[in-house]
Amino acid sequence: MSIDSPSAKSPGSFRLAAIQAAPVLFDKTASTEKACALIKEAGLHGADVCAFGETWLPGYPFWIEGGVQDLTWEASAAYIENAIILGGPETDALCAAAEKAGVDVVIGIAEKDPHTQGSVYATALQIGREGDILGRHRKLKPTHAERIIWSDGDGAGLRTHARAYGRLSALNCWEHQMMLPGYALAAQGTQIHCALWPGWEKTPQPAEYCWARQALLSRAFASQAAAYVICAAGLRRNSDIPEKWKPLGEWEHSGHSMIIDPRGEIIAGPMEGEGILYADGSLDIVRAAKAACDIAGHYARPDVFELYVDNEPRSAAASFFQTDEEEVTENE
Repeated sequence: MSIDSPSAKSPGSFRLAAIQAAPVLFDKTASTEKACALIKEAGLHGADVCAFGETWLPGYPFWIEGGVQDLTWEASAAYIENAIILGGPETDALCAAAEKAGVDVVIGIAEKDPHTQGSVYATALQIGREGDILGRHRKLKPTHAERIIWSDGDGAGLRTHARAYGRLSALNCWEHQMMLPGYALAAQGTQIHCALWPGWEKTPQPAEYCWARQALLSRAFASQAAAYVICAAGLRRNSDIPEKWKPLGEWEHSGHSMIIDPRGEIIAGPMEGEGILYADGSLDIVRAAKAACDIAGHYARPDVFELYVDNEPRSAAASFFQTDEEEVTENE
């Protein structure tokens, strides 16, 4: 199913797409193939940029909220096995799909540390329509139980990317709750922002849990940064869980992706089920919103507040450590 905006693109406008679909859990190869097919579809519908949910490839680690049992560790091991290494066959396939479709892609991946092979990051991977990786942003601080399986990220990918249609940025889930990462992107003039979420917005859950944040925080970001926001939410129904892992499912991820304009108004969605949500945007609307309130420009007080961002890549092990594969490559 595709939900298409009725308006056609005009000069100075662009088309945004939120991809809401269930990955093939614990199968990075099949998930990559599905992602490539969805990228192709978004391109055929004229999208300039499309976004998937948080760690869409190979899926959100849904079992971390349940009680610990032997199956928990088996699932975690399988998850690390299916995590993605940048420059591997999965990212190569995504880059090729983006180039063939002529669309920029922002997709959440579980990125495996290429050195330790045991740590995983919740990474927003940004790919250009030229077929190259524009950048990667690792989630700065995984939220509560996510810290069981995801590592802390760094500031290396906390930046915007200049595209033909505007400046593009991305954050993962509750990084929108942190405030400072969003301000750092606003200071770089973000105009189109991808907010990647696991998709728990409408799922029945214990009353004491406070998951209902994706619409609230995505709309707040749009208004504060004066930018379009693709709120790309994950989807996971109980029927999507392989039989072996069904005992680990606590509740479903219901999706509810949406696209938001620079005033914070929802212009497409929320979306139910699988499909692609489309909406058209214009830099004129972005400029009008920034003219009213540019939070890192004329609406700032640099004499009172100052933000420093360490954008150096960080690793637990020093960079002089080298794997056998890297050594062979260099010798060749």
